Amino acid sequence: MKNDLSLLGAESRRFVFAEHGMFIDGMSAPASSGGTIPVFDPSSGEQIAAVPEGTAEDVDRAVQAAKRAFGDPSWAGLKPAARERLILKLALVLEGHAQEFSEIESLNSGRLLVNTRLFDVDLSVDCLRYMAGWTTKLHGKTIPVSVPYAPDMDFFAYTTREPVGVVGAITPWNVPLGQAIWKIAPVLATGCTVVLKPAENTPLTALRFALLAKEVGIPDGVINVVTGYGAVAGAALVAHPDVSKISFTGSTDTGRAIGIEAARSFKKCSLELGGKSPVIILDDADLSQAIPGAAQAILGNHGQNCCAGSRLFVHESIYDEVLAGVAEIASSVKLGPGLAPSSEMGPLVSSVQQQRVLGYIKSGIDEGAEVVVGNKSVDHPGFYVRPTILANVTPDMKAVREEIFGPVLAVASFKDTEEAIARANDTSFGLGASVWTTNINKVHRMVPRLEAGMTWVNTHNVLDIAVPFGGIKNSGIGVELSEEAILQHTNIKSTIVNVE
Repeated sequence: MKNDLSLLGAESRRFVFAEHGMFIDGMSAPASSGGTIPVFDPSSGEQIAAVPEGTAEDVDRAVQAAKRAFGDPSWAGLKPAARERLILKLALVLEGHAQEFSEIESLNSGRLLVNTRLFDVDLSVDCLRYMAGWTTKLHGKTIPVSVPYAPDMDFFAYTTREPVGVVGAITPWNVPLGQAIWKIAPVLATGCTVVLKPAENTPLTALRFALLAKEVGIPDGVINVVTGYGAVAGAALVAHPDVSKISFTGSTDTGRAIGIEAARSFKKCSLELGGKSPVIILDDADLSQAIPGAAQAILGNHGQNCCAGSRLFVHESIYDEVLAGVAEIASSVKLGPGLAPSSEMGPLVSSVQQQRVLGYIKSGIDEGAEVVVGNKSVDHPGFYVRPTILANVTPDMKAVREEIFGPVLAVASFKDTEEAIARANDTSFGLGASVWTTNINKVHRMVPRLEAGMTWVNTHNVLDIAVPFGGIKNSGIGVELSEEAILQHTNIKSTIVNVE
């Protein structure tokens, strides 16, 4: 079940199998050490490319390029409307290369072609267009002041929004292009510059996007991409004194370490971290919606989703019916390579992730969970894991408490809404949560009590560019998307003028 590379278009094939460099100051560059990192096709485990293994020296070159570009008139001197036109042009060109980017992403990440098109390309185009509109709408306020210790003097006070400067962006492997553009788009809209370090196993679309940005006229140094390992290149980026803001998406443990390091130099920091999102199905829910919705909440993107609905809580009166319905959907999923039109779920991103997920399934079984479906990989090459449901779980199980990041669902029943809320909030995470009910009064009573940055009603994992996305507790600080993400890339400056 490996990808048929003949399904790749000519542009995709040409890029994937080319020699790859980092993208620094508008040019391709090897790592200063000469080292490389292999890139694999998860459907077969075979190497398809290699990218430079960036070092602290490479990060410094990229940051210095971004710093120069931030002050260069070719970027800093652009009027907001001109910057808006550049971003809109970039969105249009990305849209024209949609099939190429989707194919590259699917081959590199293992995800289905339909998903890489919708979430990595189409949603990214929307993100660029949405953020482009903010270039002409960043403004401050005028503030009436009294200055009580100078009652006979008149003052005029106002605020302005200024770009923070160089942004260090570190992205994960689960939605590589989408996450990169979520971070790049507000950088461009506010007039900042960026050094992006993509995940080492899914770097290809970020490199291709940087080349596209140069083609449309984004000045050299505004977008830089350094490939490398997090412990070396990522750490150097976070610690660099000329980086003013860090934007990170990834694991909670890494995010915590980044937050501590960023605090040493008082960098702005936004951290979108892990999750263990609950799906709560009440006894009055429309099961024709709730059952497939709960299945999709965990199976979407192969379960490799920070807000995946990985804990399912069902009212005891409908528990058996819901469990059977979700299990039927999970057991019918057809595994296959991302490029194959018939595939319904592709492989996980790497052998490391495959073994991690299988390890969590084993721990659940060892601790007493009932396996309803799944609990195995497949007997051929590739990093596949079958959708797995663990039933009758208890709160203390490792598979219930820790983020698995794979197609593994933990299911339990509850007696009433108080128990459901308590079980849902019994986690160190706070990214997403969904409630399924036909009673609007229950919605308004429950949603305010759920400890999550994102809540959904009768749906799960729905995102929109205009809606802030982020979590609380161990799921991070700050948000992606929306006006809020724009403002997080600015500093507010207050000015008071003596008008006498």
